[in-house]
Amino acid sequence: MAASRDRRPGFSRRAQYSLFLSYILAVTGALVGVVLLILSQFNPPVFAALRATVTEITAPASSGASAVIGAVASVPEAVSTYFRVHDENAALRAEVARTREALLQARIIVRDNRRLRGLLKLREATPNVVAAARLVSSSVTSTRRYGILNAGRWQGVRPGMPVRGPDGLIGRVVETGPNSARVLLISDPESVVPVRRIGDGMPALAAGRGDGLVDIRSVGTTDAHFVPGDRFVTSGVGGLYTPGVLVARVLKRGTDSAQAAPFAHPDTFDFVLVSEPFLPPPPPAPVAASAVEPPPAPAPLALPAQARP
Repeated sequence: MAASRDRRPGFSRRAQYSLFLSYILAVTGALVGVVLLILSQFNPPVFAALRATVTEITAPASSGASAVIGAVASVPEAVSTYFRVHDENAALRAEVARTREALLQARIIVRDNRRLRGLLKLREATPNVVAAARLVSSSVTSTRRYGILNAGRWQGVRPGMPVRGPDGLIGRVVETGPNSARVLLISDPESVVPVRRIGDGMPALAAGRGDGLVDIRSVGTTDAHFVPGDRFVTSGVGGLYTPGVLVARVLKRGTDSAQAAPFAHPDTFDFVLVSEPFLPPPPPAPVAASAVEPPPAPAPLALPAQARP
């Protein structure tokens, strides 16, 4: 048989003990309250000392409970702060990436503008410019060093024309197509450029090495000395290259020959100038008049005897 829900506590010894203990605690609390009230009225110093003692005893427990309550209460705020900071960090990272990309584009634009301004000044100072073309490619792994221009015969480019950029000489045209041309770079082993040293005008030859560098070789001097930093420009000998164009700078000390680096690096150029040779080739020699004999006049036809008058 199930126990009734409205059974009195007298039926359970545990319930009786619990009820009795609650009565004792209530009476004890009331007595303590009365005693404290009497002390606060008739003996305030003792009441103050007792209150301070109780405060000292309960302060650690109060501090711990306050810390626990504060920590529990701060959990939702910490979670929301984490997600808010995470979103802000993601937005800041995206903005930094966009700013970095914009800065890179700005640097590219500034560099291109600087090159184009230099090329414009060079075009104004260079006579007989045929075309301003883009250097679309250049060989860097092969021992033969060539570059490709996006201008050819239709733009007036012909084999033998020198090619230069804002920083110096690049090479000369060796092959042309309708809209493209092949340039032999000065670092190619087949390239030899007459040069002279800035300062004393010592003549030399800049011969390509096939590795991106050139050799500066003395001409007509048996004991020529080269030091790092010597700069060489075109001399105009041969009539192909305009005098005064920067060619190379010596890297290592040498006698009669020294290793040098070209001022112009084809892999860093976008546009170059193609110009006429410094001295145009001489016109073909005129053919002597005596060398051309006029064709003999045809002999008169003989008429038959009966046709004569």
